[in-house]
Amino acid sequence: MKQTELKGIIVPIVTPMDPKDESVNLGELRNQIERQIAGGVHGLFTFGTNGEGYILSMKEKEAVLEAAIDQVRGRVPVYAGTGCISTRDTIYMSKRAEEMGADVLSIITPSFAVASQKELYDHYAEVSKHINIPIVLYNIPPRTGNKLLPETVAKLARDVDVIMGAKDSSGDIDNLKAYIRQTQDIGKDFAVLAGNDGSILTCLKEGGAGGIAGRANLYPRTLASIYNYFAAGELDKAQEIQDAVSTLQRVFKFGNPNTVIKKAVNLLGYPVGDCRRPFNYLCDEGLAELKAVLKENEEKGLC
Repeated sequence: MKQTELKGIIVPIVTPMDPKDESVNLGELRNQIERQIAGGVHGLFTFGTNGEGYILSMKEKEAVLEAAIDQVRGRVPVYAGTGCISTRDTIYMSKRAEEMGADVLSIITPSFAVASQKELYDHYAEVSKHINIPIVLYNIPPRTGNKLLPETVAKLARDVDVIMGAKDSSGDIDNLKAYIRQTQDIGKDFAVLAGNDGSILTCLKEGGAGGIAGRANLYPRTLASIYNYFAAGELDKAQEIQDAVSTLQRVFKFGNPNTVIKKAVNLLGYPVGDCRRPFNYLCDEGLAELKAVLKENEEKGLC
């Protein structure tokens, strides 16, 4: 199996789109990748939730991944989101991403239909038979309707060599802690990553490896510093930064979080376009609040 260290702040990079026809803007994607690497992120995650992987075609995903791998040139690991509803399609997507040169796969749980824990275990175990690069399990039940329980994560971590991590975006801090606790003594390094930006430092303190942080699309250097300060033993500074990035939470009540993130990136002066319709609306009150938050964060020096 290809060895890639799973740690730090990984940005689920937005997929820039042309405002005229919603086509993928690969030139601006390359610009955003350079901005993220200059900001010190520890990894780049293509077509995740913030990258609108749920609405991109297979051809578009291939184009995004090809451009990302070419632009990154091995400077940080490139993660590819390859989870689909069916096991068959997930195998196809995962094999294709590996062939193209992805370093890590992030595989979201199947969605729409309710899956038992046995079905989820069997799904990941079968996909893993076809893959020779690390897999990060991706739990986000508010979006998929399926929760990957800590016991299932631990069993997969023990039983399957290529399953090397899990991202928890459940919003349940106890679930995140259980992921860490139940995978600490399984005989291999297993990386638990926070999927909620507000939980990054908690994850690290509990023994996790970092976070996949949507707000790094706005402030790569700031988000990366949470991990860097923690790794250097400067916990007070890490906490200060963790607290500083919390203000964006005020805007999420007005719209879809990845819609808010992408609009915020635009307001910072980067032409990444809106999210693909219909998921692109933020009411006037929400937009005003977003502008106020960005101004506050600029005054605090977030970057």
